Amino acid sequence: MELTHVAVGDGDCTVRLDGPSTRHAVLLLPGAGDAPDVYDDVCARLHNSDLRTIVPESVEGLDDSAVMGLLDELKVGWVNLVGSREGAELAWTLAARQFGRFASLVVADRGHPAAPDDKGVVREAGCPPVELPTTVMVGSPTRRAEADASGRFVYSDFRVVELDGVTNVPASAAAALATEIVLRTSPW
Repeated sequence: MELTHVAVGDGDCTVRLDGPSTRHAVLLLPGAGDAPDVYDDVCARLHNSDLRTIVPESVEGLDDSAVMGLLDELKVGWVNLVGSREGAELAWTLAARQFGRFASLVVADRGHPAAPDDKGVVREAGCPPVELPTTVMVGSPTRRAEADASGRFVYSDFRVVELDGVTNVPASAAAALATEIVLRTSPW
């Protein structure tokens, strides 16, 4: 694994790069407070599927423009977008507002920002829909309604995967997450 520091905005971001040097890359955004190695098992499986992985060690301080700057600095054109919890919130807004850089979206434990959560709260009513093939993975039945409601904000193929009792998808269900990512990155 290669660790690199990329200047983004007013600071810098440590990014973990690994996998084969191919034109197919996956950007994985962790949840706030996740350990830097939270995606290691997922990445190992993605490398076996001929996918390069890009993982910022933290999403703290990252926003849409910082992520776009990070991709520009790394000279990455198209990327498949993945996020968990707070990283998923960032992934949703990136997919909704930045066109032409993302090929697919896989998120864990967060629905679209305009979809109401299990308490009826909408995080960002003005967030546009996404036009990418999208998979939402949830680990609890309370998140299922939010995931299902996200379907009306996805103008492409949409899938919900429920994993019973999983509280942190990348850490506890690496194989399932890697499978969903590979399914979204496959051109067939």
